[in-house]
Amino acid sequence: MIERDKTYVVMGLLDAESLAYAIGKTISGFGGKVIFTVQNEVFKRRFFDSSKKLSGEEKAALEFRFCDVTKEDEVCELFAGTGPLAGVVHSIAYANPKTCLGAELHTKAVDDVTLSHHISCVSLATVARHAVPAMAEGGSIVAMSFETGRVFPFYNWMGVQKAALEALVRALARRHGRDLVRCNAVSAGPLFTKAASKIPGFGRFTALWNASSPIPWDNRGDKQAVADAVVFLLGPYSRKITGQVLKVDGGASVVGGELLDFEKPGEAP
Repeated sequence: MIERDKTYVVMGLLDAESLAYAIGKTISGFGGKVIFTVQNEVFKRRFFDSSKKLSGEEKAALEFRFCDVTKEDEVCELFAGTGPLAGVVHSIAYANPKTCLGAELHTKAVDDVTLSHHISCVSLATVARHAVPAMAEGGSIVAMSFETGRVFPFYNWMGVQKAALEALVRALARRHGRDLVRCNAVSAGPLFTKAASKIPGFGRFTALWNASSPIPWDNRGDKQAVADAVVFLLGPYSRKITGQVLKVDGGASVVGGELLDFEKPGEAP
């Protein structure tokens, strides 16, 4: 699935429940070398180091770098020190839940919206600009998205940022084709993580998926299904795929309304 012994950077690790961790673990399982990035040392101590899910030995075996994507010098320093790369995963997003998410879309907190756009969208272009020179033999960049064809309650400005992110993926695919670097996104169904728990009404997303997904969706267990899709897009089996958004959501994005009783798993017409 991925190129054995090649190096991959997985950005956006928070704790062992993070999608970034599931992706990195899957890459390692196929023989790749993984460098995780965390925003800063405080975040690592507070969230990852305190996690009870992994043993001390498992934590010590991981390679970390610190990188705040709003600071270009840190992005530049990161990719100047990785050596040759085969791929990068951008699993980074942020929106202030008090001003950018919730029951009301309109907000006076323009600075918060701007910061959300920088972290959730613009940072992908910054990452690509500095990562591509480390991919002299070509490579793959994969960003994490969420369903942008529909508007969800409470998601508000993050939905806007994800739509912008997908547009940027297409623009980067065109720009970096000459470098033999592919750029794609994976649009995942709702997954429970510490970051997702900060989204007001996140439980409603799960209820929506339970009602509309032809293939049952597990907001915890299906992290692995999403990680598998990311690894596919990182590797040579997807070598002619670029500028695409691969939806890994149990099919919920194509269903109109809710499933009828006879359409649900285990039911007969």
